[in-house]
Parts: sequence; structure tokens; C-alpha cells
Amino acid sequence: MPEISRVLITFLNRVPTAEMRLLNTNTLEVENIIKNVPTYAILSHRWVEPEVQFQDLSLPEVKDMKGYAKLSSACNTARSLGYQYLWMDTCCIDKSNSAELTEAINSMYFKYKNSGICIVYLHDATDDLAESKWFKRGWTLQELIAPVDIIFYDREWRSIGTKTSLSEKLSKITKIDIKVLVTGNMDGISIAAKMSWAADRETLKPEDMAYSLMGIFGVNMPVIYGEGERAFFRLQEEIMKNSND
Repeated sequence: MPEISRVLITFLNRVPTAEMRLLNTNTLEVENIIKNVPTYAILSHRWVEPEVQFQDLSLPEVKDMKGYAKLSSACNTARSLGYQYLWMDTCCIDKSNSAELTEAINSMYFKYKNSGICIVYLHDATDDLAESKWFKRGWTLQELIAPVDIIFYDREWRSIGTKTSLSEKLSKITKIDIKVLVTGNMDGISIAAKMSWAADRETLKPEDMAYSLMGIFGVNMPVIYGEGERAFFRLQEEIMKNSND
């Protein structure tokens, strides 16, 4: 890829999106905001119970779904922090639309980076943060590094602390340097070091292990579910185009 194309892609990914689907934390309904996207909160969590997805929001029985309690609590938490809008990966992406899914995955890192606050919900959190499986999920690596501000919550939606106040514990759990955690700045961090952060993490689909690292390495590529481990080879190719490491 020509150098100018790589620079253009990087620039576009760092510009706040002009269109975004967000949950209104007052009405708990999704709004498609075409331009002038407001400062929003964003949720990081593990998919556990049947989650409320985009198509479910139009169902009369949506409030009876098990995952609706998480959606409602996330909105309440975001609203208590002063945010009228919240982005959730469960219901703010129409996953039946392949083009939208590809765009969402390629821009995921910057959705978290551009958020006003990231709410991390640890549904299995105990006194020992390290026991939470959130730290073993592939997607949550970028969700930990990208946001400037993070507040962690336990299973009862009680605040545990912030990324800054918990930085030493988080660094010990993840093996990520405290400076990277606090600032999000990965300048000078080697490819090998970044790969090591993901070594003990897992995703349900093999492709997602590669897709979840695109933002960490600052690359873009088509999302092709069904390609299996080939996605990781494509990721490596894109990394080599952008790095001399």
C-alpha cells in the first residue's frame, strides 16, 4: 500500500465519526446520529447471557430478555456520570449488515479512544481483579488501552476504581507497562511486546483474535468470517507494510 494511503487511513480513523448509532441513556432507545456526534460513554464487557442485539430492540418483549438488565444498568451508570448517550457493541451494530460490521470492527479502537468515558463491567469481579475473565478476552485488550478514562464496576455495578487508580494492579495482571495503560501511547513499543499482551487472551472465533488486534497495530483490513487462522497471516502482512520492526 502506498505510504500516502496508509497515512490517509490513519488520519481518517483518528477523526471522530460523523455518523454513529448510540443508545439514549434516558429512553434506552437507539438513535442514529448523522453528524455532530455528542461526547458519549462506551461499555466494555464480556458477552455472557443472551445479549440484546440491534434487531431485538424493536421487539415488544425486549425488556423481558435476560440481557436487558445489563443494557439498562449500563445506561443508568452512564447517565449518572453525566452522559446522555452510550455505545454498546451488542446493540449499536447491525451485525446482519456485513459492510457495517466491517466498518465497526475496523474503527473499534477509535470508538473507544474517542469516548468520554469507558465503563468496564466485570460481571464476575471479586476482591481479586485478576480472577475476572475480562482480562482473558481478546477484544478487551484494545478496550483497556484505547480509552483515556476508564471506570471499573463489579457485578453489582459498584465502582471498583479507575484505570489510573488501579494502574499498578492492571499492569501486574496484563503485563502492560503502566505508562502505556495510563496514556494509551504505544510509541516505541515493539511488535513482539504488543503480541505478548495478547498471548494469553482468547476469542470465540479464530478470526477475531486477528481482528481484535487491528487497532493496537494501527492497521485496517477486510473482515472475512470463515477464513479462520488466515486472518492472522493477513494481519501480519498489514503490520509489515506499516512497520520496519
